[in-house]
Amino acid sequence: MTRFLSVFLCLFTLMVFAQENRTTNREFELKGSVKVKETRTPINNVEVYISGGRGTYTDASGDFRLRASIGDELVVAHPDFITVYYTIKSEERVDVLVEGFEESEADTDDASTKGVAKDEAKIEREQVSEAPAPSRNKKRKTSVNQHQVFLDSANFYKKTDIDKSILFVENSLKSLGKRGNKTKSALSYATLGDVYLHWNQYDLAITNYESSLRLRKNTDVRLKLAKAYFLNKEFESSKTEFETVLGQRTLNDYQRVSAFEGLGDVNKAMGNNNLATSNYRQGLQIAEGSLITPKITDLNSKLGENFSEQGQIQQAQDYFSNSINLAANENAKRSVQEKTKVADFYNSNQQYDDEIRLRKETLETVEQLGFSDKTYAVSPFVTDSITPQKINYKIGNAYSLKRDFDNAIPYLEKSISEADSKEDLVVQKDATRRLSEVLSAMGLSDKALETYEDYVNIVDKLYVKKEQEISQATRFSREIATKQNRITSLEKDRELSESRMDLITTEQELTSASNRKQQIAIYSLIIGMLLLAAAIFFMRRGMKQQKLANNLLALKSLRSQMNPHFIFNALNSVNSYIALNDERNANRYLSEFSVLMRSVLENSEEDFIPLGKEIELLELYVKLEHSRFKDKFDYEVKIDEDVAVGDFEIPPMLLQPYIENAIWHGLRYKETKGTLLVHMKQEDKDTVKVVIEDDGIGRKRSAELKTQNQLKQKSKGMSNIKKRVQILNEMYQGKVDVFVEDVQTDGQGTKVVLTLKKD
Repeated sequence: MTRFLSVFLCLFTLMVFAQENRTTNREFELKGSVKVKETRTPINNVEVYISGGRGTYTDASGDFRLRASIGDELVVAHPDFITVYYTIKSEERVDVLVEGFEESEADTDDASTKGVAKDEAKIEREQVSEAPAPSRNKKRKTSVNQHQVFLDSANFYKKTDIDKSILFVENSLKSLGKRGNKTKSALSYATLGDVYLHWNQYDLAITNYESSLRLRKNTDVRLKLAKAYFLNKEFESSKTEFETVLGQRTLNDYQRVSAFEGLGDVNKAMGNNNLATSNYRQGLQIAEGSLITPKITDLNSKLGENFSEQGQIQQAQDYFSNSINLAANENAKRSVQEKTKVADFYNSNQQYDDEIRLRKETLETVEQLGFSDKTYAVSPFVTDSITPQKINYKIGNAYSLKRDFDNAIPYLEKSISEADSKEDLVVQKDATRRLSEVLSAMGLSDKALETYEDYVNIVDKLYVKKEQEISQATRFSREIATKQNRITSLEKDRELSESRMDLITTEQELTSASNRKQQIAIYSLIIGMLLLAAAIFFMRRGMKQQKLANNLLALKSLRSQMNPHFIFNALNSVNSYIALNDERNANRYLSEFSVLMRSVLENSEEDFIPLGKEIELLELYVKLEHSRFKDKFDYEVKIDEDVAVGDFEIPPMLLQPYIENAIWHGLRYKETKGTLLVHMKQEDKDTVKVVIEDDGIGRKRSAELKTQNQLKQKSKGMSNIKKRVQILNEMYQGKVDVFVEDVQTDGQGTKVVLTLKKD
């Protein structure tokens, strides 16, 4: 009887265990929310995922739902409160209450906390009854070390003060000592990459993400690296990183959706629209299956944009309709962003009535909620402002394109007034220009001319402002580079310290094992020397890379200092045509001038452009100058037939300043009509020579006629050209050579000889 009872108990125990095991492994839909504890205000865009599995984000009501099993680890993460870890024990609802989270933060996904580096969050059970955080959470919070404190502070200041944020990351690395933990060091470099990414320093973000991944592999960091490559327009590298992520097996749903979305962005930027469509649809399918609401909205919107670029208007409208409806269920800000994007789509397809309707709805929402001066992403490289003045301008522009001038004028005037009060010179410039065109189309010439003069004045102000911004950006980049150098030096010190410790260890081993063979001692010494050599090699390579980065920064700065007097002289020429009622010449000149300026701006970020494109810009520029000074010179642009134009590249706008000097300082002051010759010939298969020759008054006589202020301007301009050539030759090993000489023995006439070599 006793034996029978023992067997029965064993069988019963096994059945119970099997039943519990089946219950534990069964998947169910976990529901919950994230809210402010004090006010029960919902917090949207909080990341919620199963560790190593599916993930989602909270919606506008703070709710979330995802598939889970008993025993899974639930992770609740947000930049503005401490990450919560919770082991799922039953199918009950899970609610997270955040202590001290201000309601203004709950309304937006980019607000920063005030007063503390991170708010605390607690898991609460069904009925939202008080329950303490899990024991592992307590252990995490009570054992926070100095390194984590510094990183929390860096994240706190990430969006408001880059200097403090970088300083805290630097301190976090210092706190690890010279033989710091690799995992913690990787976390520090990843945090620094996040800081640089937020402040649009994409090259520095890439450097630090790569440093983090060298120390510790992490999927989220690799996704950020791929995004940084994309934003830095390194599309091939970005594509490789996204494909690497998708090749991993341990991805949660949110990571997989993000990778497909990013790969779609890359293919779209590279012109592979069909591949982009496939990527977006794969991401959308996963997002819909896992209820990742924000991504569902984003991917519908991106599919709409992609179909719009391909000219498939009906499909684009279907996806845009989905994105508008989905965004309306998230929050007002997201709805405004999406309506603005769709309104731009309507504008590009001349559906002006639909555009005006959407923009008026957007304007009403913006004015009611008052979140002006915000921005949204039109594309990964372009942001547009959501402000009343911008929306009024676009409504007025749509009416003007419909030729409904009576309705266009009030919106344009309101846009100008609001832009003026908020010192928004860009919108004020565009609205003033459009108003001038509308008045001119209505036959109000005097008012149109007066408005156009206002436009010219605004352009002057905007140029001064842009110059100041360029100067500030240059100084900002220089300061950031200095701080990055400090952090890089910490890494080098750590490497050198490790090398020194290895040498000391080797010496101690040699001392304690003196009876070992001499050959072993020699091998140990060689290993130590190799380690030291490797450390020196990496340090020198880092210095070389930094020098290259400094050269690139200097090139960007020099390219941004283009002399503006041609722009304003050209505008004055247009003004003179208008004053003489020579509308035909004014239109022709302005059209050709806009083509030239658009090409100059498109090439402003490039170190080199094809020689053929530079020749086209050069001919257009000389044509414009000749149209203004027909009585001063004739010109000829001569290109030998054997010149292989397609095989060479040249720095953009390198020839223009020399031609400008020839016209403005040589030929313009000549009493008789002069000649300008631009001759291009091929010396050999790897070299092209460009000769710019004029028979003007010469450099010496020109210098005597100039004012002191003009001398300063010329000196600065020619100095910039010399610096560009010097830096480019240093980077590309003597690619460009420039020589200037007088043509005649009496100093008259000037010849500039530029030699260009192949890569």
